[in-house]
Amino acid sequence: MAILVNGNSRVIVQGITGGAGSFHTKRMIEYGTDIVGGISPGKGGQVVEGRPVFDTCFDAVEHTGADTSVIFLSAKFVKAAAVEAIRAGIKFVVVIPEHIPILDMMRIRKEAVEYGARVLGGNTAGIITPGEANLGIMPDIAFSPGRVGTVSRSGSITYYIADTLTRAGYGETTCVGLGGDPVLGSTFDEILQLFEEDDNTGAVVLTGEIGGVYEERAADQISKMKTPVLAMIGGVFAPPGKRMGHAGAIVEGTMGTADSKLRTLERAGAHIARTFNDIPEILSRLKV
Repeated sequence: MAILVNGNSRVIVQGITGGAGSFHTKRMIEYGTDIVGGISPGKGGQVVEGRPVFDTCFDAVEHTGADTSVIFLSAKFVKAAAVEAIRAGIKFVVVIPEHIPILDMMRIRKEAVEYGARVLGGNTAGIITPGEANLGIMPDIAFSPGRVGTVSRSGSITYYIADTLTRAGYGETTCVGLGGDPVLGSTFDEILQLFEEDDNTGAVVLTGEIGGVYEERAADQISKMKTPVLAMIGGVFAPPGKRMGHAGAIVEGTMGTADSKLRTLERAGAHIARTFNDIPEILSRLKV
């Protein structure tokens, strides 16, 4: 099993005729993802990588039965695209672009709640269920089917975690990139709940970063879980006021430091990994 995406997901690409959209559409198809079409207003009737292009999500859903969308558009167009997808009946939207305006993401989350959809991003590398579907920009070489789920704000850390799990023989059920923008479509606690309900996920690796409170918000969910959670936070030595990569990765005052996050997660019952090499050691100790 997996969470959110699998081999049966019927995926459309919003922005399929653009440079990034067409490039990653080819990659996703080659991996085996069921890309059933794409959206590019005014270019309906074209074909990209053998997939039909539609003017609207409503047309795409009607003709293809799509249930999932991945967005490759400039940030200023994301709100309109995501809202259209959700209202057209798409139940899972992956927002790849970064720097989505805060009010836009708040509107997208509101729409998702109202229509019973789920959103990842913005500024996410995407999501992959190894061997079944890859949505976004994740390099599939790092991933292999297995029994450990991962959820992270950082794309690069997701790759390193997966590579560590793959080399240690554990593999992954699904790897979820929440995204690095300040306001996100999904949170750690929401994704952890999905992993808890997945019978094939024997443990979850949560990797966060400095800034914000998304990691601390996961503490209550972790305390209720039977599935073991391993936690690692990037930015232990980050100086206050220094943004590190993501828009949300900045310590302001005493809030959002790596140490404070680790203490909170450990109190909730998470197993703390200080380095990548700690992860397989902890999993072995837990007999996952």
